[in-house]
Amino acid sequence: MIRLFPFAIAGAAGRAAQAATPFSATGGTITTSGGYTIHTFTANGDFVVTGGGKDVEYLIVAGGGGGSGTFYGGGGGAGGMKTGTFTALAAGTYAAVVGAGGAGADSAAGASGANSSINSTTSTGGGGGGNVNGANGGSGGGGGKGLAGAQSGTAGTGTAGQGNDGGTTDTGSGGGGGGATAVGANGSGNTGGAGGAGTASSISGAAVTDAGGGGGGGAAAG
Repeated sequence: MIRLFPFAIAGAAGRAAQAATPFSATGGTITTSGGYTIHTFTANGDFVVTGGGKDVEYLIVAGGGGGSGTFYGGGGGAGGMKTGTFTALAAGTYAAVVGAGGAGADSAAGASGANSSINSTTSTGGGGGGNVNGANGGSGGGGGKGLAGAQSGTAGTGTAGQGNDGGTTDTGSGGGGGGATAVGANGSGNTGGAGGAGTASSISGAAVTDAGGGGGGGAAAG
């Protein structure tokens, strides 16, 4: 997912100055909040700027990793999350690439998510949850118990500035996937570790939390 918010200069004076020289662009799902326009991409598309030279705030989230369906498998890591500002974005066409989430897998490790990018800025796909070892990614996948039932998987590593590591496992449950704000919790006994928390952003006009990690697998009831 990619959100773009033109006129992103802090303070009333900065916003008023940018509003006096309108920014013109198309692409994505266009909404408004407080008199400003937000472009949201949930699939690949083009952000076409016809009146450039303005600052554009961005939020880029990659696809999350899939969880492992192995007994006590690890949870998938959240897709990497980047925020910042494109300064004086020139007129032109900017390809928005929205990464898909990784597929979960039965009796195997989950697949890692795909990257998201725009204007040469890339967020890294989340690491897949491990049937043993979690994969590295924007946030790392959680470690799993393994098919043999006696292994202790390691957590996948997150990418600095984008996410956090996954959780590890003991011989009883899977670790949670890392999130944008926190590491995944370690598995303990028969309880899978919780996924790491995401990060709240108000770029869309209201606070929305993105990039939370997936929980690890625990014991079946009965």
